[in-house]
Amino acid sequence: MIVRYNGGVSRQTARTAVRVLVFVVPLFSPIVHAASESRPAPKPNLIFILADDLGYGDLSCFQSDKIETPHLDELARSGMRWTQFYAAAAVCTPTRASCLTGRYPLRFGITKHFKDGTEHLPRGTMTLPKLLRQAGYVTAHVGKWHLGGLNKAHVANRKQGPPGPHEHGFDHYLCMNEEHEPRGRLLKTRRLYRDGTKYLFRNDQPAPYVERHWTDYKIDECLELIETCHRQGRPFFLNLWSDVPHTPYEPAPEPFLGPYKDRAKGDDLLYRSMVTHLDHGIGRIVAKLEQLGIAGDTLIIFTSDNGPSYQGSPGPWKGGKADLHEGGIRVPMIARWPGKIKAGSVCGELGHTNDLLPTFCEAAGIRLPDELKIDGMSLWPRLHEGKALSRNGIVFWQLDLYKWFAQPGEKPKPYATEIARQGKWKLMAKEGIPVGLFDLEKDPREQNNRLNEEPQVRDALTQALREWLSSARPKKVQSTSTVADH
Repeated sequence: MIVRYNGGVSRQTARTAVRVLVFVVPLFSPIVHAASESRPAPKPNLIFILADDLGYGDLSCFQSDKIETPHLDELARSGMRWTQFYAAAAVCTPTRASCLTGRYPLRFGITKHFKDGTEHLPRGTMTLPKLLRQAGYVTAHVGKWHLGGLNKAHVANRKQGPPGPHEHGFDHYLCMNEEHEPRGRLLKTRRLYRDGTKYLFRNDQPAPYVERHWTDYKIDECLELIETCHRQGRPFFLNLWSDVPHTPYEPAPEPFLGPYKDRAKGDDLLYRSMVTHLDHGIGRIVAKLEQLGIAGDTLIIFTSDNGPSYQGSPGPWKGGKADLHEGGIRVPMIARWPGKIKAGSVCGELGHTNDLLPTFCEAAGIRLPDELKIDGMSLWPRLHEGKALSRNGIVFWQLDLYKWFAQPGEKPKPYATEIARQGKWKLMAKEGIPVGLFDLEKDPREQNNRLNEEPQVRDALTQALREWLSSARPKKVQSTSTVADH
């Protein structure tokens, strides 16, 4: 069944262009047909919003005194704020793979960000949208992808080329062309957000240009998808991955730039306006849910793909993007489902992007296949019932060493390529050799290296890390970029 609907992003836009969005809704899969006959309870809608390079300290609900984020603040007041949530890596691509698969990026040979050539998340990988689609969900991805397959040549040759969003389980997608041209040029000239809508793919077809800021256009797309699924009575999974506040720093449209002009200048001014602009877009999504009367039927989870770069703030933590100290991987997380998640609650337990797949599935009442191996655990009992998590094992990170550092000053030491985390203990290692050990309960800012003071902890975590590296790394490692993230 093909569903078509007309877009209406604004009166001005409507005068200049007419959009026809097409996406395939898989109504005839055996799983969905059987479920409809038994008339199960309605499934919740699911929305996952991922910011790009947003720091722990960039939201006012996470103690920022520089940037105004009223809509995310309200999301936190009406849901749960998670203060110890971690991205799977300190750069983009590995974390995105973790979000969709519930598995460590190393298992796919993803050890750095992709440079948008031939690298890709392997075809045939079981993903969150695939699981949800099998259960009757309409699945849609809007925004940055960075998991491969969004070059012109790839789109034109899906059978032999790298897979894209469709192949990984999304019925509908809207993304930018992610190859070096035009993306590299737009980054260099600081026109990515203002000119990005000239270079879009919608469902493997070039999308007609609409004169609209890329941040606003993504939200427009989301609102239309939500309305369409609501009219059809279909539960949806909306995967909104924003480019903001990743470079280039550009002025957000008014009224988001003006209020900061007397408080900041240069890139700092632009950065603040971009974050507040994103916040406004998220507010538009929540307002649409409320307008349609489905806010109480919708789980929203918001987080960031890694710590901040350049203008962003890691909050109280050490480090930033491309660095495995807390500032590079500890990110803000907010979860909201009115009536299911206690309003105004705060959780200090460890959460990880590997946990998103099982969390969304449990919230939707979907049992994971017995043969599916994941590295995360569901956070739903903590979110819904306030139960303590039973995370007794060790959590791992791996990221090839980046020489550059995306924050002011020198890259903090010790340099590391791996982490083994158990309870309060965080072991940092470089190629399997321990270089740092920190007690995060007593020393969350990682100032006191206790590597030589706790030999038993050090040795046990080092052994566990080496065993994990040996078992998790695939035999054939996919090539990844060695240049700076763009």
